[in-house]
Amino acid sequence: MSLLMKGLNQLQLIFALRFAAIVIQVSLIIFVNLVLNYQLPWTPLVSVIIAEIIFTIACHHYYRNAVNSNNRAIFIQALADILFLSLLLYFSGGATNAFVSLLLIPIAIAAVALSHVQLLIVACGAIASYSLLLWQLPMSVMHGNMQGHFIGMWINFLFSALVVAIVVGKMARSISTRERALAKYKEELLKQEQVVSLGVASAQVTHQLATPIATVQLLAEELMDEFPENALLQDMEQQLSRCRDSIATFRQQTFDIKEQTISSISCDKLLTNIADHLSLNYPDIEPVIKAADGETISPNTLLLKAGASLLPAILNLLNNAIRATRANRSNKIELMWRVENHHWQLAIHDFGKGFTLSKLAELGVKPVDSEQGLGMAVFLSYASLERLGGKLSLTNHQNGGALVTVTLPMINNEQVD
Repeated sequence: MSLLMKGLNQLQLIFALRFAAIVIQVSLIIFVNLVLNYQLPWTPLVSVIIAEIIFTIACHHYYRNAVNSNNRAIFIQALADILFLSLLLYFSGGATNAFVSLLLIPIAIAAVALSHVQLLIVACGAIASYSLLLWQLPMSVMHGNMQGHFIGMWINFLFSALVVAIVVGKMARSISTRERALAKYKEELLKQEQVVSLGVASAQVTHQLATPIATVQLLAEELMDEFPENALLQDMEQQLSRCRDSIATFRQQTFDIKEQTISSISCDKLLTNIADHLSLNYPDIEPVIKAADGETISPNTLLLKAGASLLPAILNLLNNAIRATRANRSNKIELMWRVENHHWQLAIHDFGKGFTLSKLAELGVKPVDSEQGLGMAVFLSYASLERLGGKLSLTNHQNGGALVTVTLPMINNEQVD
């Protein structure tokens, strides 16, 4: 969207500059004819200016409500400027006109806003225009040393066009690259601030839950002493133990993240942990975990770059996939892994309704609201995988449902600490 607005702003600036140039052109024609008493051909000059006005107004109305303004529009405007200016110069002295250097302006605009190929075309157009204007000069002007003078002017214009195209283009692209890097840095900084805020909130909630869970567990133990055969108390004791273990795991993960501990895990162990999680927490789900067709590498031999946040990040995505599958009245989920370009990929395919275009544009970039719980978990998983050098891609599967692909770097045995 920012690039679109940038393109529109550049077009509006070009239109404003052309309207200002038209005013100056009319003023100069009147001044030269009435004040300097130099008779210029009114009819062709006025015709060119009228055509320029009509073209500018038509383009302004066409691009005012355009939804896809791009470099092509600016490219057309630059070529139009060369054409109109060349016609005005042709009817007012040609290459001897003092304003012939204005042909460098479209080159400067192209150097700032257009690609290398479009810039080359605009520059060649301006040079060809000046060359034709010089070629059309009458032989009576070429007397004496004037021929050498005009050849020198042509060489000077050629050199000036090259300098403008190369220097201005390089500076514009350098500034654009720096702006993109700064924007990316700001985006990453904002994302890290959001992650830190979520981490602080999670730590605070965990700390607040630890005391009441410990108190309830003591009460449950006392009740178990009095009613050891009670099935409800046994189930409550089991659930409280899970909560206690989860809090302990969270504290250990927080410590590992703080110390930036990077370890390794085999593909087989990671898949086993995923399968255990599914069988324990979602016994009604029928997962299919398999290697991609044609994959011959054993998962026992694959070591992945891992950390304390890797498994939770993948489990967050699995939980969301299962929630989406259930919302669509299905109990199936597919996990398929493969090795590609020394990276391990895990594709999670649910059988839900898939992502909307608006969700695809926001998920992973920032926390978003969702009735299915999507957004926060995806955002945290995206940040965790990025920290490990991995990637997360979201799309819709061709057979329906969402497709989430986790990409992790593989490591060699000698790289393991």
